[in-house]
Amino acid sequence: MIEKRVRSVEEAVAGVADGDTILVSGFGEAGSPTDLLHAVIDLGVRDLTVVSNNAGNGHVGIAALIEAGRVRRIICSFPRSSDAGVFIAAYRRGAIALEVVPQGTLAERIRAAGAGVPAFFTPTSVGTPLAEGKEVREFNGRRYVMEHALPGDVALVKADRADRLGNLTYHRAARNFGPLMCTAARTTIVQVRECVDAGDIDPEQVVTPGIFVDRVVALPNAVHESTLVRSGARYP
Repeated sequence: MIEKRVRSVEEAVAGVADGDTILVSGFGEAGSPTDLLHAVIDLGVRDLTVVSNNAGNGHVGIAALIEAGRVRRIICSFPRSSDAGVFIAAYRRGAIALEVVPQGTLAERIRAAGAGVPAFFTPTSVGTPLAEGKEVREFNGRRYVMEHALPGDVALVKADRADRLGNLTYHRAARNFGPLMCTAARTTIVQVRECVDAGDIDPEQVVTPGIFVDRVVALPNAVHESTLVRSGARYP
């Protein structure tokens, strides 16, 4: 019997290794797998590359991972979010490398990885510093920059519901990068509000099919990044 539900965040992140590229879902707080990120910190792995929409807030989640010295490189669209002091300090002292990618290009690079497309051309970033060193071609009188697919060793994703087969639904805007990242990683780990049995999710409501998911952990009382940041919390 296929059973992708696990009992704890520790069991969920087991096997994440030094040097891994980790795709982290979330658009601001929406869809951010904060509990899984904290479990990765507890795991003690280092030299990670993090791919996400932003570089974290406060001293929790991605920011806590950076503050713990575990991230050597981050690939994101918005490194300077509302409370990104941890990343900014690390970048200024040369402790972390940064690759800025336009948001649509970031999503498409991840989607391409999941679809088995090695590279694609986009007009975004033509004539800007983000295009430096990249191949540029002209199609129908317009210039395009070649961008490479962006796969991950691990995807950490927050969804709403899952069944034991790993089929996922999402809550509104928390859907964001999650479905793309599930397809683009070698191992996909998902935290959800609720786990149910097979058949309890209407197939028409499934957003991510279970074939793209490896482990699911139910966290009905998951932490919320904004609440932690407002309270001044730090992890660990």
